[in-house]
Amino acid sequence: MADRMFALLEPALTRASSDGTGAVLVDGTLGAGGHTEYFLERLAGLHVVAIDRDTYAIESASERLGRFGGRVEFHHNRYDEIAEVVAATGRAAVDGILLDLGVSSMQLDQAGRGFAYSVDAPLDMRMNPDDTLTAADILNTYDHGALARILSEYGEERFAGKIASAVLRERAIEPFTNSGRLVELLYATIPAATRRTGGHPAKRTFQALRIEVNHELDSLRGVIPASLDVLSVGGRLAVMSYQSLEDRIVKRDFARAVANTTPAGLPMDLPGTAPRFSLITRGAEQANEQEREANPRSAPVRIRAIERIAEGRFTTGVGGKAL
Repeated sequence: MADRMFALLEPALTRASSDGTGAVLVDGTLGAGGHTEYFLERLAGLHVVAIDRDTYAIESASERLGRFGGRVEFHHNRYDEIAEVVAATGRAAVDGILLDLGVSSMQLDQAGRGFAYSVDAPLDMRMNPDDTLTAADILNTYDHGALARILSEYGEERFAGKIASAVLRERAIEPFTNSGRLVELLYATIPAATRRTGGHPAKRTFQALRIEVNHELDSLRGVIPASLDVLSVGGRLAVMSYQSLEDRIVKRDFARAVANTTPAGLPMDLPGTAPRFSLITRGAEQANEQEREANPRSAPVRIRAIERIAEGRFTTGVGGKAL
C-alpha cells in the first residue's frame, strides 16, 4: 500500500518544490523502514522524522536507510509522543504524517518475540523491549474478570470468559511461558464449529494480549489529536488501520476534526467554529485485489486521510482531550 500512501501525502509534501525540498514527513511507525525508503527515493529533497518504540526496528531501519544520510533522523519514542519529537527537532509543524498501525511485518517475522501464533516462542509481545509487562505476565497474573475483559474488548472474542477460565485452570498447574501451549489451549477451548469458520482460533486472543502489553489503543487515542495539532496548513495525515478497534478511533477523531462547532439552530456559523480540517478519503479505503494477492497481510487494511485547511488547535491543551 506504499504507493497509495504516497499518492495521499505527496500533494502536501510537494507544495514548495516538486522534489519535496523543504518538506518534512513524520513516519510515526518506522518499522523496517519500508515506507520511509519509498518516500525518500521518490522525493529527493524530502526530510523524514522517523519514530518507533521498538529499538530493534530503529537499528534495522538505520542500516537500511543509511544511504540517505541526514535526510532521515531516528527517534526512539511512542508515536503518541509526536508533539515532543517534533518540538525536539526545532520545528513548530510538519507537512505530512504517516501512521501504519498495529504490529509490523518485521515484528511478526521475528519469531522469538512471540507476536505470531504460527510458531512456538516465548510469550513476550513487547514492541519496546525496555517495557516490563509481557503476554506471559498477563496470562499468569490477571484475574478472571480482567483477562476476560481484555479478550472481549481488545480481541472481540466471543468465548472470552471460557478462555479465561481455561487459562486460570492451566496456570494453576504450570505458568505459561511459550505460545505453543496457549495455542493448544485455544484449539481445545473454542468450539470446533467456530474454528472451521472463524479463522485461526488464536488470532483474537493474540491480538488482545498484544494490545494490552503495549497499551496500543491508549497510544492511538493520543496520537491522532497530537498529529493533527502539529500539521501545517495544507499538511496531511494518513493512517492505515488493520482492525476495527483502531479504525473506529481514527474515524471518530477525523469526524470531530471536520465538524462545524456552531451550536445547532443558529442561522449562521459563529466565528472560529468552521472546520480546520477536511477529509481526503471518503470512508475507509481498502486494498484492491491485486494488492491483496501480492501482500496477503494488506487484506484487512483500512486507510483514512485528512488535511489541515486552517489554523487552530484540535486539542484543548489540557490533558490532550479532543474538542
